[in-house]
Amino acid sequence: MTRLLIANRGEIAIRVIRACRDLGISPVAVYSEADRAALHVRLADWAVPIGPAPARDSYLVVDKLLDAAKKTGATMLHPGYGFLSENAAFARRVVEAGLTWVGPSPDSIAAMGNKTESRRRVLQAGVPIVPGMTAPARSAQEIAEFGRENGFPLLLKAAAGGGGKGMRVVRSAEEVPEAFARARSEARSYFADDAVYAELFVEHPRHVEVQVLGDATGRIIALGERECSLQRRHQKVLEECPSAAVSPDLRARMESVAVAAAKSVDYVSAGTVEFLLAKDGRFFFLEMNTRIQVEHPVTEMVYGVDLVAEMIRIARGEPMSLREKPAPRGHAIQCRIYAEDPARGFAPSPGRILRLRRPQGPGIRVDSGVEGGDIVPLDYDPMIAKFVAWGQDRDEALRRMRRALAESRVDGIETSIPFFLSLLDDPDVVANRISTQFLDGWTYVPKRPAEDVAAASMVAAALESMDGAKKRRPPAAPGCGSGPGAWRTARASFGSRE
Repeated sequence: MTRLLIANRGEIAIRVIRACRDLGISPVAVYSEADRAALHVRLADWAVPIGPAPARDSYLVVDKLLDAAKKTGATMLHPGYGFLSENAAFARRVVEAGLTWVGPSPDSIAAMGNKTESRRRVLQAGVPIVPGMTAPARSAQEIAEFGRENGFPLLLKAAAGGGGKGMRVVRSAEEVPEAFARARSEARSYFADDAVYAELFVEHPRHVEVQVLGDATGRIIALGERECSLQRRHQKVLEECPSAAVSPDLRARMESVAVAAAKSVDYVSAGTVEFLLAKDGRFFFLEMNTRIQVEHPVTEMVYGVDLVAEMIRIARGEPMSLREKPAPRGHAIQCRIYAEDPARGFAPSPGRILRLRRPQGPGIRVDSGVEGGDIVPLDYDPMIAKFVAWGQDRDEALRRMRRALAESRVDGIETSIPFFLSLLDDPDVVANRISTQFLDGWTYVPKRPAEDVAAASMVAAALESMDGAKKRRPPAAPGCGSGPGAWRTARASFGSRE
């Protein structure tokens, strides 16, 4: 049986494990000391330890990953997302080791991984881009001069980056020196490359991305778009497919441009072309992610395609299984559930999950890397699950997502579920009046699930009844305990969770 090593952890590792099972492939997991008992380790056929908890000592050590593949006889490697998934040097090492790399070629990764090089390539392919530099800035003065010629505000971006790291908005030439220094420092820290460039900052745009899929026959297709405008600190928190702001004509144009961008680097595998959509309907190339996306499930739900399985088939040299582009069906929404406390500025909330109840029912999908009893470590990204709701239209998908959030329970740690309960009740979100800057000015108002409100009412009623009974009975003998003490404890405990 073919064995495939998954160079990742958590939810995406489990997602790849499931695709392997469906294709008759034996999955191999790797794990750090912090993940010794993790769910992805328990679900795989093989599991290999690769070092201490810090990713730099485990999941980012190429030699340890290749050694794990050799020890287990794995002949394929899937990088998931994050970590080394868009590292061209890693992809080359995998291929040189005689393994099949499940992803685009190292050359495609390198071309699209460098933001200035990718802008140059897609510009030659006729893809519209935001006015900006096509080479990294050599100094803060160079960026200030670009701003004086093209206008402010500008967005400084790490040339080798992504995920909102190494980004700074500057609104005048006077702000450039400090922002340039900070952006370079952050880029160096996250990507070991301090190259930074500048582009015009489009005010209140939408972030819309197009899913593409290419195979070795040279065929590249687009599978619709995703709305990813709801972001915190440049990090997506909620995604939809399709975008309610995209008309059929605009969708066709964006898909055509996305395919042209992919063809500019001879793209093979699943990938995503990201755009900024301005209020006037113009759209501009932002970047191309040469990997599977966190938000891929909404596309799978609407288009009925297993994108991870397609990646594996294509890596084996097979053509994609889609003979023609499938027609979209319905609407899907995804909420990223993080181990964070929204009431404390989204502070991390690591620890043991004492109880976990997942949402169920029609139209609900949950991709998660944890179960009840598992420990959420502080060492990695705090996302613990993705809730996906599908409906015949956006309204039904929203109603189902609210149901899924309301019936979920996670005890032992705080999560972002209350944040989403509040967000999905916002009239502007319901009416789709959003942009990438929407959450910058949005105030979180805690919203308690109906189950908690009912529990509070029951506790209050019990306390009132017991207090009345206490007034009617004789005083307790000296040294005896107070009857309602446990209920008072329960009330205090419940109140502490508001």
